[in-house]
Amino acid sequence: MHKRVMDPVVPEASPEDLIVAVERMVRYVRQSAVTGGLSMAASAVLGRLGREGPCRLTDLARAEGATQPNMTQLVTRLERADLVRRTADRSDGRGVLVEVTGTGLEVSRQRRAERAHALDQLIAELSEPEQQAVRVALPALARAIQDRQSLS
Repeated sequence: MHKRVMDPVVPEASPEDLIVAVERMVRYVRQSAVTGGLSMAASAVLGRLGREGPCRLTDLARAEGATQPNMTQLVTRLERADLVRRTADRSDGRGVLVEVTGTGLEVSRQRRAERAHALDQLIAELSEPEQQAVRVALPALARAIQDRQSLS
């Protein structure tokens, strides 16, 4: 592959151009993860449980923007695949927590590695200045998102 050279006279991208670029990148990177044959929703739930730990089904549904019945179905499918398990909530005997299993953690790790590899391949096709810009901009946007979430 040849590296494109950044044109210093390129006009600034509009917010619409940026969102289209982000959507394309996210779609491409997400589709590159094939381990476990999971849907995007299942992969997101597995990743969240791996990062944040056990969670009540209702909280998981809310965090993922899903209805409780849909989340129940998804968790049941993940449970049948031995990727998550339901456990009693020790702080509330009536409650049930969903937690990722060791198998689920491994599948999630492999999927993250596949996505990272896909992103790395994309970045490698850019010129050096473009690569540097991406490596600065993406972590900065992640920090801005985290800061906003911390405030709410």
